[in-house]
Parts: sequence; structure tokens; C-alpha cells
Amino acid sequence: MPDSFKAILISRDENKKQSVEMVDLTEADLMEGDVTVAVEATTVNYKDGLAVTGKAPVVRRWPLVPGIDFAGTVLSSDHPDWRKGDKVVLNGWGVGETHHGAFAERARVKGDWLVPLPEGMSAHDAMAVGTAGYTAMLAVMALERHGIEPARGPVVVTGAAGGVGSVAVSILSKLGYHVVASTGRSTESSYLFDLGAAEVISRDELLGPVKPLAKERWAGGIDVVGSVTLANVLSMTAYGGAVAACGLAGGMDLPATVAPFILRGVSLLGIDSVMAPKELRLEAWRRLGEDLDIEKLRKLSRAIGFDGIIDAARDIVEGKIRGRVVVDM
Repeated sequence: MPDSFKAILISRDENKKQSVEMVDLTEADLMEGDVTVAVEATTVNYKDGLAVTGKAPVVRRWPLVPGIDFAGTVLSSDHPDWRKGDKVVLNGWGVGETHHGAFAERARVKGDWLVPLPEGMSAHDAMAVGTAGYTAMLAVMALERHGIEPARGPVVVTGAAGGVGSVAVSILSKLGYHVVASTGRSTESSYLFDLGAAEVISRDELLGPVKPLAKERWAGGIDVVGSVTLANVLSMTAYGGAVAACGLAGGMDLPATVAPFILRGVSLLGIDSVMAPKELRLEAWRRLGEDLDIEKLRKLSRAIGFDGIIDAARDIVEGKIRGRVVVDM
């Protein structure tokens, strides 16, 4: 009999009712691809939580193994860039949405989707970064390209105690920015100060009625919330500033006006991590190796085993997770 391995499988019945279970699969159950990887570590992102709980239509093919991130070792390859034994990382590309994902001990994917594990970084460390940290780095790079440098003034980070927010606070503070961390969890203030935040504000300050223009408070921002929060962040952004938007934890709507854009020259920068070109991915992971303090990274992450994935997925959707969760396979 072929060797089996553990996996989490999401299925739907004829009434479209979703179920989630732990199963044993074999490599014959994997989807098409030219590289097979032994998954050594994965993580639980907010998007994974939505997939496992079914609270948003993340999964678009059934049955499916969820999980949008993994780090591991190549077992076999028909791709010219990869050989058996190579250490690799994967983020996005529809994995965990339309292609069997990371919540299994084996994965078969296209070699073009992979990037090398950064020098000096373990599989565990890479998943402490994960799509959340990689997205945070893309957002920081977008602000830099727009000229938002530390000398321009404070930068706000919403959802700061979450995965993207925690890494963003850590990176920005190391780069010399005055970071204003917004959170709905006042108990996390000391954690955010430890990561490098200069100020911690309540998310309630960004949930009030949206004015076309409010008092200028920051030169830029990284937003993971969307909706009213993003609209208020935009209205409070200084002339010529920019906000990188990369999440929708508060909703997909944007109840804003054009005033910040046409009266203050504010820019809204969209961040997509799923289909980002390989060159941008390589640069983001290179920068993560340089600009993310490994000791801080370990402070903002905790490890669980494979059996803890489903519970962690539920907890992250309910806002009970601080920082990053790493699954050591």
C-alpha cells in the first residue's frame, strides 16, 4: 500500500453544508504539479480561518485541503529550478482555495509558485512570517515606493495585534518609523510596545462617523480592516500621504469620499499577496531576512501541532489569536 499522510479535508454535501475532518491521504490524492514537497511547517492565517469555518467563500473547490502557506523540503521535482533536498516556501497562488494546500504532510504544486527559504531562516521561522508577514512586507515596500519615509511622520497600523499588524509594527519600527498601533484589545498594549510601537490607540478612534476630511494625524498607514476603519484612516492621512490596504476583517465596503484623494493628494495602495509576481516575492522575502528582527518574530509567534489547526482556525476568526501561529508538522 502507498504511504499515507495526515491531512485536513474540507468537504460539502449536496445541500452545500460544509464539513471539516482529519483524514489520511496518499500522494495519488494530490493535484497536478511538477514539485512534491514534504511540508515541515505551516501556519494559520485569517484567510485559513475563514476557509475552515466557512464564514467566507475562500474554498472554491471540494473536497479540498486548506492552508495557504507552507515551508518544507523538495521530495521530487520535474521543474528546472528545484532539486530534491531544496528548502522552499510557498504563499498564495490559489493554494488552499482551488488547489490542495498546506494542511497536509505532503503538497504537490507548480515549481513557479515556490521561492527559496531565505538563508539563515528555518521552516518554523518562515511560517512565523507566513503570508501575513509577507503581506506586511509588501505593504511596507509599497509605502516606501510612494516616498513615505520615517522623516515624513507617523505611520498607523490597524489590527496591530493580528498577524499582518504585528509583523508590520515590528518591521516599521526597526526601519525607524514612528508607529501608531491601533487595536481593539487594550490588554495587548505592552505586547505592541515590545514590538516597537511608539503609540497604541483604541480602534474605537477609527470607528466613528467618517468625515470627508479629519485632522491630519499620520503620513501613511497599513490597514487590514477595511470598511469604516479604512475610511477614517484615509480622512486622517496628511497631504501627499498613502495608505496600503491589504485586508477586510471589518468588511469589504469603503464608506469614504473622494476628498482625501483630490484635496490632500492621498493615495490608496492596494496590496495583493496571492498573485504577486515572483520578482516581488523574492524581494519581499529578501527584505524580511534583513528587516525583521528574528527575536521579535519569535515573540510574536507561538507553536501548535497538527491537531490544533482546526481550533486555531476558529479562534483567529473570533479575534482570539495574538500575532502568528506556527504549525510544526
